[in-house]
Amino acid sequence: MSEKKTNILCSLADAASRNIEDKLISLRQWKSVDLPKSWEGLSRVLENKSHRIIEIEQHHIYQDKIDEKMKLHGYDTDLIIVASKHKSSDGRAVLTAHFTGNVKNADFGGRPFELSIPAPFVMCSILRNMQLLADGTGFEVNMESTHHGPTDISTPMVYAEIGSGEEQWSDIRAAEIVAKAILEAHPEKKPVAIGIGGGHYASRQTKLLLEENITFGHNFPDHQLGDIGTDLIQQAFEKSGADFVYFDRKSMPSRERDRMQNIIRDLGYIALREGDIKEIKGLDWDLFLQVRKITEKLCPGGRFSITEGFRTATAKEVQAGQQVNLCAARINEQLLQETSSVDREAMQAVLEKFAPIYIERGNGTISGYILGVGEHMKITTQDIINECIKILKEHYEVKYIPEENLIYIVTENFSPRMAKGLGISPGPLYGKLANKETIIFNGKTIGPKLVHMRKIKEIPLTIH
Repeated sequence: MSEKKTNILCSLADAASRNIEDKLISLRQWKSVDLPKSWEGLSRVLENKSHRIIEIEQHHIYQDKIDEKMKLHGYDTDLIIVASKHKSSDGRAVLTAHFTGNVKNADFGGRPFELSIPAPFVMCSILRNMQLLADGTGFEVNMESTHHGPTDISTPMVYAEIGSGEEQWSDIRAAEIVAKAILEAHPEKKPVAIGIGGGHYASRQTKLLLEENITFGHNFPDHQLGDIGTDLIQQAFEKSGADFVYFDRKSMPSRERDRMQNIIRDLGYIALREGDIKEIKGLDWDLFLQVRKITEKLCPGGRFSITEGFRTATAKEVQAGQQVNLCAARINEQLLQETSSVDREAMQAVLEKFAPIYIERGNGTISGYILGVGEHMKITTQDIINECIKILKEHYEVKYIPEENLIYIVTENFSPRMAKGLGISPGPLYGKLANKETIIFNGKTIGPKLVHMRKIKEIPLTIH
């Protein structure tokens, strides 16, 4: 038996597959392997230290159980990458990767209602390699939705393709990009999503895969949703090893979106929005789930923002094998809201600098909850309070009484009622008085103090 390598399946019946195979051979040193007579349709096998090219005469999409055939003949593997063409009538120059499966009928290989076992980390690496290598070539890079066979495969498998027509299939540059993307794939473990919604090219999912710290398993476009039920969603999660689901909400009919969300909820899986996914970057997945769970408990429907300082600090702790235990602290919401109302940008900057994690309510207002690591939280909350007081002092008269943990905000607002009491009618003079200008009215000097009402707001800084 030969040692396990990554098996690259190429087909003589596929023009792009032949083109990619030629480039694979030119990019590395390969050794020819004697062919077993018992494998009908096997054309040649080439090997190097890490990869094995298996060339067959038949089309690859009809090769159910080919992993069993590989193992039987001494070509056992933990990963199959299929070099293939992508066919489309739109003629776009595109490089794609996808997984195989049939949500209903098996018109193009595989079996009905069956999904193959994906290789999410490998696909992510291949697509990112394609993106880098295709820069300036005119080729787009896309993750496709799940389609065609084979499906009866017990080994993880991913398709890497050139599309969309004969001109592209024979393009030497495209073949080299795909070949290099395959050979240089270095999978990294990251959270795996099931994608639901969008078009066949899954543009939103592709963008998230290329830019954020996630990858995708099976993906189902809008036009397939009517054929997808609980069993297929369960199969997709289990075979993909998925952690969550992502909905392309803007593309989906509301009825199907609601139905899919109910299925996900009933199965006990979680759904993340794009904003949530962006917060995963640089963060351990289990720690992200801990943040999400605490946020939902403290502020149902709220959204959290994780600052860079927290990501950097916890990344070191996680790498060192240390457990990160989060705790919550509270700051008076009135203080935060008053500060935000006079200078939203400054308030945001304070939170980004001092708060490890801060939570906003569903309406976008800042909640009083701050998350972080326990021993630092007392200092953190005091730093935020001090900065809020500084900002408020730029706009109001502020009195801070530390021993009582209270601040008083003194405001003076123009009072039309007081102006009217002095005989002044609404008009241009109101504007001057509101701007704290002194006016002469009926021979009398009227200053701001006579028409401004002084108010004092008391804000306790300790929350019980």
